Amino acid sequence: MSWGSELWDQFDNLEKHTQSGIEFVERYSKFVKERSDIEISYAKQIRNLSKKYQPKKNSREEEENKYTSCRAFLSTLNELNDYAGQHEVIAENLTSQIITELSRYLTELKAERKSHFHDGRKAQQQIESLWKQLESSKRRFERDCKEADRAQQYFERMDADINVTKADVEKARQQAQMRHQIAADSKTEYSNYLTKFNQEQNEHYYTLIPNIFQKLQEMEERRIERVGVSMKTYAEVDREVLPIVGKCLDGMTKAAESIEPKTDSKQVVESYKSGFEPPGDVEFEDYGPGQTMKRTVSETSLSNSRGEAKERPGGGKSKGKLWPFIKNKNKLSLKLITFNSHVRNLIEGSGPEDFSHLPPEQRRKKLQAKIDDINKDIQKEMDQKDALTKMKGVYEKNPQMGDPASVDPRLVEMAMNIEKLQSEVQKFEGWLAEVEGRLPSRSDPPRRQSGLYESQNSNSTMVDNNCAQDRESPDGSYTEEQSSETQVKVAIANTPEFDDEFDDGDEETLPTIGTCKAVYSFEGHNEGTISVTEGELLFVIEQDKGDGWTRVRRNVEEEGYVPTSYVEVFLETNTKDS
Repeated sequence: MSWGSELWDQFDNLEKHTQSGIEFVERYSKFVKERSDIEISYAKQIRNLSKKYQPKKNSREEEENKYTSCRAFLSTLNELNDYAGQHEVIAENLTSQIITELSRYLTELKAERKSHFHDGRKAQQQIESLWKQLESSKRRFERDCKEADRAQQYFERMDADINVTKADVEKARQQAQMRHQIAADSKTEYSNYLTKFNQEQNEHYYTLIPNIFQKLQEMEERRIERVGVSMKTYAEVDREVLPIVGKCLDGMTKAAESIEPKTDSKQVVESYKSGFEPPGDVEFEDYGPGQTMKRTVSETSLSNSRGEAKERPGGGKSKGKLWPFIKNKNKLSLKLITFNSHVRNLIEGSGPEDFSHLPPEQRRKKLQAKIDDINKDIQKEMDQKDALTKMKGVYEKNPQMGDPASVDPRLVEMAMNIEKLQSEVQKFEGWLAEVEGRLPSRSDPPRRQSGLYESQNSNSTMVDNNCAQDRESPDGSYTEEQSSETQVKVAIANTPEFDDEFDDGDEETLPTIGTCKAVYSFEGHNEGTISVTEGELLFVIEQDKGDGWTRVRRNVEEEGYVPTSYVEVFLETNTKDS
């Protein structure tokens, strides 16, 4: 059905209808743009969420990635990041395939509509102008006819009047003839205008207007079709990313299915296994007249209550101690060292270069991993060196390709790097051999080991939370902190060197066996330790017995233990010989 034949008289309504069609396209384009903005905002929030929960470098979360559940979560975050990328793709495709195209099409549509309605108004003005001309000629013809009739009547009255002269009659007759001639000319002009108007009107309503309306109809149909294509594209943009979104979701599912509780439990053992053997049985001590029972501190509990409330031989009660060293007969126990997250970080990687702060098993693993990393670096350097050597050979055969001497500095640098790395490997292999030589075999009888790491149980003595402190040596070899968190007890094995009773009562002054110089400052907050400053000279009164502590004296009243790694010891000759 054609607009030209059916709607020839609806010019104004068609103008309103086509304008509303343009407004509809603009509204749909605005809708798509807002959807695109939502997709961009959603993708940004998803990316920020994924980034927020990514493990931070050199943090405990990064260390936890060795567990399957943590790796699965990391994979889920990565898949979620890719999922956000697909929403960005949706936004980009909506913008490029719909919004941009509709914007350009709207510009063309408005220009085309304006052109068609301009032609229609021009044709309308043309027909209206012809109609005005026809009406003007018609009124002129009517006026001239009336003037001719009045002139004819005046001539007839003059001709019938006998008192009028012949000259007046002749004048009236000529006037009547002139009026009749003007009326005839007006009639001819009116007839011509009428014929022309009818022709123009016929062409206007049967040719010009139908053609213009037909173009408007085609324009409107193209607009509707274009909207339909845009709506189809809108759906296709979403459908195109569904396969990749499905892969992202499949990746999340696969990550969840990769979680293995048994493997994680095994990893906990690998991460925290110390390599020490459990303590052996406590020997039975018989009671006899004149004999004194040994007072030993349990190495399987952090409780300090068994020896705290005992009355001293002098009658007084010994005060509760938080000494890091409690020395009873044939026993030296490192009593309380709290094990908080800071100490855990030390165990997981930071600390001295030889990882001497770690338990034997963990130290062996760290040293082996370090050796493997250095060997990889050596292999990389050797590969690069081989490549440069080949390049130098090519330059020597073909000097025009390059100067062989230009490669020599780089080869020398690589050789030095390889030599340095190899010395590093030898150093770490020496430490590894030392650790592997000290690790107890399964066939060895169980001994009460020093450095036994245990978790605090419900029967353990709680340390006041208000005394929490955190101290670490420059090389990370010592950390002490008092808190309500997990604690570590390090017990020193029975040694024949300590046969004397160790208490806070009166005891003989130990002789000086050498001197030492403090390499680092140490704040001895726990009872039994002594604070030292860097560069301070002290007297050594007791050597390190393998527990990592040396007993020093500043003056007659001030003495205590300091970490051996914090001081440089100079023993006397007779002491070294003994």
